[in-house]
Amino acid sequence: MANITSMTEPVKDPSLEERVAASAWYQSLRLPGGIVTPGNFDTLAELERVPLPPSLEGKRCLDIGTADGFWAFEMERRGARQVLAIDLRDPSKMDWPGAPKSVEDMRSIMGPALGKHRGFDIAHDAYGSSVEWRQMSVYELSPENVGMFDFAFVGSLLLHLRDPVGALAAVRTVLSGELLSVDALSPILTVLHPMQPVARLEAPGWPFWWTLNLAAYRRLFGVAGFETLEQGRPFFLKRGPSYGGGVRSRRPLWQRFQQPMIDRFGILHAWVRASPLASKRA
Repeated sequence: MANITSMTEPVKDPSLEERVAASAWYQSLRLPGGIVTPGNFDTLAELERVPLPPSLEGKRCLDIGTADGFWAFEMERRGARQVLAIDLRDPSKMDWPGAPKSVEDMRSIMGPALGKHRGFDIAHDAYGSSVEWRQMSVYELSPENVGMFDFAFVGSLLLHLRDPVGALAAVRTVLSGELLSVDALSPILTVLHPMQPVARLEAPGWPFWWTLNLAAYRRLFGVAGFETLEQGRPFFLKRGPSYGGGVRSRRPLWQRFQQPMIDRFGILHAWVRASPLASKRA
């Protein structure tokens, strides 16, 4: 395993600064030399709100929907024996409403920065990391394809999936230990329906399938074959300097209505720790 415990050592690399500036970023990572990437979201602050185990010594870990690799590299830093990071770069393989066939199709929804994300590769080189990246959908997870894992992380992915229960069920088949999930919620639906699981279908014309309230998000894990170990209180995740939010004219009316709250506080998130039910273990 590569040693990336010295992420913040002041070793300036002008070429690294240039590569960071030339890429779009989903996540805020602290790279060598004190460089902080201008992500869409402040994942450095999110890390303080999410119970990622302080030690993953000797564990085989999986980061699903890794984006720029923030959580994968953090798992490696915490001692993971091996980390597999999966995501999709081919638009035609993405489980988005409307099935975009090209980067241009996606840009028409999400804005011009899409398709310029090379953050994982840049950070991987900068850290001297041994994390393995693989182009793979969450639905493709199986013991035959990837083996088994002691710990898995799923961050801000379920709202983008047509079948979040099926996705979690696929994760369950490759997990012998714990799952940590963090995802975005609807504050409006959470307030209006504090006890009843409620979801709003967003598709088409927007890169979300479902927006869940807190009760619906928490309910997903039991129906997917997990036992919930711990449920975190909702928190607001601040947007980063690169957040563009897509093409505003394509946003649903409700999104425009709550935009002032998002601008001020961020996007509501919550987390769940869970493990596969004994009767459902692969």
